[in-house]
Amino acid sequence: MIVKMETYFDGEYWCARGTNDDIFTQGATYDELLDNIREADTLHFEDELEYVKESVIE
Repeated sequence: MIVKMETYFDGEYWCARGTNDDIFTQGATYDELLDNIREADTLHFEDELEYVKESVIE
């Protein structure tokens, strides 16, 4: 699954917004932002990821 994110610095925090999905996160540093993007994506698609996981196991 490919998730496109727009990233920018708002003067205080690094921010990321999904271009095709309703996802937003921020971090004090760019590295923190990348970690938060991974977490936000995982939480946003949690149901789909669980479905795939169950389908593969069965």
